[in-house]
Amino acid sequence: MSSPPPERAPLRSRVVEKSPVHYGWVILAAGTFGMIMTTPGQTLGISVFLDRIILDLGATRSQVSLTYTLATLAGAMALPFVGRFIDRRGPRLAVVVISAAFALACVWMGFVQGLWTLAIGFLLLRGLGQGALSLASVHIINIWFVRRRGMAVGIAGIGVAAATAFFPLLIEGLIGRFDWRVAYMLLGGIVALTILPIGALLFRSQPERYGLEPDARARVSGGAVTKEAAFTLAQARRTGTFWLFTAGDFWISALGTGLIFHHFSIMSESGLDRIAAATVFIPLAFVTAGTGFAAGMLLDRMSPRILLVAALLFQSAALLMATRVAGPDLILVYGMILGVSQGTRNAISASAYAHYFGRTHIGAIKGLATTITVAGTSVGPLVFALGMEWFGGYGAILALAAIPPALQALITPFVRPLPAGDG
Repeated sequence: MSSPPPERAPLRSRVVEKSPVHYGWVILAAGTFGMIMTTPGQTLGISVFLDRIILDLGATRSQVSLTYTLATLAGAMALPFVGRFIDRRGPRLAVVVISAAFALACVWMGFVQGLWTLAIGFLLLRGLGQGALSLASVHIINIWFVRRRGMAVGIAGIGVAAATAFFPLLIEGLIGRFDWRVAYMLLGGIVALTILPIGALLFRSQPERYGLEPDARARVSGGAVTKEAAFTLAQARRTGTFWLFTAGDFWISALGTGLIFHHFSIMSESGLDRIAAATVFIPLAFVTAGTGFAAGMLLDRMSPRILLVAALLFQSAALLMATRVAGPDLILVYGMILGVSQGTRNAISASAYAHYFGRTHIGAIKGLATTITVAGTSVGPLVFALGMEWFGGYGAILALAAIPPALQALITPFVRPLPAGDG
C-alpha cells in the first residue's frame, strides 16, 4: 500500500505550463479561496442572519435550531458520495458543479417563507457550502502537497481566518443596507462570480498528471518518488487512527459551532450588545490564522495527536468561559482561546487523513470524516438551545458540554496511531 498512483501519460495544460511559479502555489491560492467562499454556508455566516430569520418567520430559537440540525444532518449524508465523485471525476469538474449549486442555494434563502422552506435552504447551504465545497477545496490542497502539507494547510488557514473577520462585517453591512433576504441572494452572486470561474480555470488533478512533483518542487530527473500510504475507505475506517481524529473533530466542530451559532444570544446573557459581541470575531480571526499556520508547520514535524490534545483542551476552556465574558478585555481572551482551538482543529482536519492514509482515496476517506463532522455541527446548536431553555440560561449546558472534549484529551495520549505512510 505504499506505491504511488498508477503512471499515466502526462496531461498538457496551458494554464499549468504558463504559470510564472510552480503550479502548486496557484493550487494553494485557489483552494484557499474556495475554503473562504464556503462562509455563507458555515455557521459563522448563518449566525449573523439567525436573529433576523427568527424574527421574520415568527419562530422560536429551538424551532430554528432543530430545523438547522435536521437539515445539516440530511446534507451531510451526501458527502461520502461527493468524496467518491471527486476521486473519480476530479476536483475541477466537482468545484464547478458544487459552486454553481451553492450559489443557487444562497438565492433560495431569499424566498424562504416558513420552517419547511428554511429547512430546504439550510440543507442546501450546509451540504453544498460547509460540506461539498469545503471538501473539494481541501482535497485540491491535499493532492498537491505531501511532505509540506502541514505548511500548505497552515497558509490556507490564514486566508480562511481572515474571512472570519471580514465576512460577518460584510454580511452585517449587506443586511443593514438591504435586508437579510437580499443579502443572501447577493452572497449567491458573489459565489457565482468568484469561486465558480476560479475553480473552472485553476483547479487541476494530481501534479504527477502534469509532470510535476507535489510540494511545489521541480521535477528531478530520476529522483526518488515520495512513498505514501494508499488506504481505501474500507481499510481506513477499520483503524483506530481514523476514529481518534474523527471523534476529536466531531467534538470541536459540534461545540464550536454551538458557540458561534448562538454567539449573540450567549453574549447578551453577559450583558453585551450586538456591536460588542461582534468584536469577538477580530481576535478569533487573527488567533485562528496564527494558530492554524503554526499548527500546520508543526504537523510537518510532529505527530498530529499532540496537537489534537491541545485543540480539545482549548475547546473545553472556551465553553467554560463563554458565559463569563463581561467586558472588552474578557471578550479578547475568549476570542483568543476559541481561536487557538479552531485554528489547531482546522490544520489537523485538513491534513491528518492524507498524512496517515495517503492521497489515492482521500476524497472518499475525507468524505466520510466530513459527514461525521458536519453531523456534529448540527448537534451543537440544538443541544445549546434546548439546554438554555431547560436550565434557564447557557451556563449549565456549556459546562456539561466541556466534559467530552476534556475526556478525549486525557485519553488521546494513550491511543497509539498508525505511523505516517504505514500501509
